[in-house]
Amino acid sequence: MRNDRSKDWNWPLWPIVPLYPYGQRRTLRREIVPGQVWVFEQIQGIFYVTVPIRMTVIALDRGGLLVYAPVAPTGECLRLLRELVAAYGEVRFIIFSSASGIEHKVFVAPFARYCPQAQILVVPHTWSFPVNLPLSWLGLPTARTHILSPASASPLPPELDWAILGPITLGLGDFAEVSLFHNPSRSLLVTDALISIPALPPESVQLDPWPLLFHARESALDSLEDTPENRQKGWQRIVLFAFYFRPQSLGVLSNAAAWERATQAPDRSRRNYFGWLPWQWTAQWQRSFQALHQNGAVQVAPILQTLILNRDLEAVERWLTQISQWPIERLIAAHLDAPVAATPSTLRAAMEVLYQPPSPNPDLAFLQALDDRLTEWGITPPPCN
Repeated sequence: MRNDRSKDWNWPLWPIVPLYPYGQRRTLRREIVPGQVWVFEQIQGIFYVTVPIRMTVIALDRGGLLVYAPVAPTGECLRLLRELVAAYGEVRFIIFSSASGIEHKVFVAPFARYCPQAQILVVPHTWSFPVNLPLSWLGLPTARTHILSPASASPLPPELDWAILGPITLGLGDFAEVSLFHNPSRSLLVTDALISIPALPPESVQLDPWPLLFHARESALDSLEDTPENRQKGWQRIVLFAFYFRPQSLGVLSNAAAWERATQAPDRSRRNYFGWLPWQWTAQWQRSFQALHQNGAVQVAPILQTLILNRDLEAVERWLTQISQWPIERLIAAHLDAPVAATPSTLRAAMEVLYQPPSPNPDLAFLQALDDRLTEWGITPPPCN
């Protein structure tokens, strides 16, 4: 059923990166530091494996706003932004924060069109696939777009510091992202480098509980009951999918068994993939989640541990050395939980996993096998350890 505000949630450019919820994206705005920092949250994913994607907005000391890692500029998103513009001034800066994350790149140019006064500051070494196009061809206005250069004077106001994690060579393109530190609020903004996993589903994910309920079922024969327990169970399984792709506790059914269950499913609607659910969780899934959750501690996502950051520990160390000079008190990441308490020492402790031998964790088996294949085929360089 279409909500009467569905036009306010409309995102017509969704076919460029066809991720759920496709053309209907709701936006949740939260104030993190009163009068200084806000986050705008949407969701996105594949096969209902949905996680938050987050834009951060900072009120600048001399007036105006800075936007870090834009999300889809839907009518609702822009309305919520205009409320801040009315109080604090126009958007003066937009940070294009990730060289490799297409889910972050795709929104920058459309967002910039609604902020005609803003300068767009781009992470170095950004690239596009399958053809590496100039930034102007990606829709960024040439006169207002600038590559962030560590060798040049900072283009940002004095209350802001920034650091580049990378570039890290991966084969198809480099990994690089901009970390931003807001001195007045002691907040460090990152895109993908660090995360904190909440045990309960974030509020933005619960705006549309269907993915949570879809993944809470034990089999296709179960009904989708909306309870707090099912929302939590669905969320924790989504996290395992999102970070391990194929965790140990996920059993894949044969096509025959999956088809038989689909024909008997109580909900055979298109939204429910016609009852098709080709997997079943084992009893160990909760143990896997607790190990991944780490009581909500700041950590490096398994994908970055296994496939990306371990390719260039010198680049990681340069970044850690730079951000350790800042009096950080909170972390605001573009995914999962935010804000979370953090200090330079806790961030360095989170990165220690990169300097250790590969974990014997069986949930990492799929990612480690993928890592071996990418190295064997010459697509990515071998890890440092």
